[in-house]
Amino acid sequence: MSSSRRPPTSQDASPEPQVVDLVRWFEQQPDAQERLAWVLRDSLDELLDGQRTGRWCYQHLRKTEKTYLGTAVEVNVANEFEIPDGVDLDWNIDGCEVDCKFSKDFGGWEIPMEMYLCSDHGEQSGRADHLALLLWMNDDDSQWAAGIVQIRDELLRFKPGGSRQYNRDNKRRLSDYGIESIYWLWGGLHQDLPENLLLQLSNPKRNSILSHRSGQERVSSLFREIQRKIITRATVLTVAQQDDAMKRARDARLPEHLGNEGILILGHQDADPHIASALDLPVPVKGEFVSCRVVRGSAKAERKAWLGEGWWRLAEESDAISAGPARALYRKLDQGSIENGPN
Repeated sequence: MSSSRRPPTSQDASPEPQVVDLVRWFEQQPDAQERLAWVLRDSLDELLDGQRTGRWCYQHLRKTEKTYLGTAVEVNVANEFEIPDGVDLDWNIDGCEVDCKFSKDFGGWEIPMEMYLCSDHGEQSGRADHLALLLWMNDDDSQWAAGIVQIRDELLRFKPGGSRQYNRDNKRRLSDYGIESIYWLWGGLHQDLPENLLLQLSNPKRNSILSHRSGQERVSSLFREIQRKIITRATVLTVAQQDDAMKRARDARLPEHLGNEGILILGHQDADPHIASALDLPVPVKGEFVSCRVVRGSAKAERKAWLGEGWWRLAEESDAISAGPARALYRKLDQGSIENGPN
């Protein structure tokens, strides 16, 4: 999904008057930046369908599925922000007709005739120069961007001789000048697309996880190999390829799997978030996990947690592998006990 072109990393210009209201609408939505990033992540994961197919990157999609990704993004953005359908275009936001366009290739947005005024289009011409939300992501580099532009004939591509440049569907792309006219939400290029963990692994490490025959073995290997990083539900589903994938994650804690290796698998419930915080690890939310290996420690350790029967700290590579604490001892502890020890 890589491309040499990227959105700007910052912008000083103010939005043009015709896009100000739409820019303001998105920027005023609660946590809009994070929510858009997750919509992009979830839309791709939805098509990959890792639980059923075992696929973990865009290149695994079939040609028809790649074509549908833009539709999935549009539908999921509308659902996330509760945007109603438009009459002529995809959406109606505060009485304004808006189209949503996604492309994995920067600059690859395909603009139909109904989005802009053109006397040469006849009945196919739009009723006005409409606004577009342009979305782009690069899963290889965990990058994404969202921009807004008013589509106008002069912002679209022309052939060297001066005629308009259409594809076989009578759509056009933005010219370089058109791309420069985009107002980028939240400053432009963002490098916080939720990580595709399996894609970012080295081939040897990924193969060591996925080569196991059983779903439980693959999930246990995932938590053994990938520690101190958030592991999402989508990753667990892809690795397990089973209907009870989340149970495989919970069972990985048992002594017969990772428990005797001192590996904790922390989720979003019970004492787990407090333990993650005490050990200075990323704190999981619903549907997420983080694993770590621990060994016996002391109250003097910098990153430590009281786990019901003594202090435990993050293990170093030089620490011998040993059994971890029984989950029953710490599962219901409160934050104070975990951080400060017994009264």
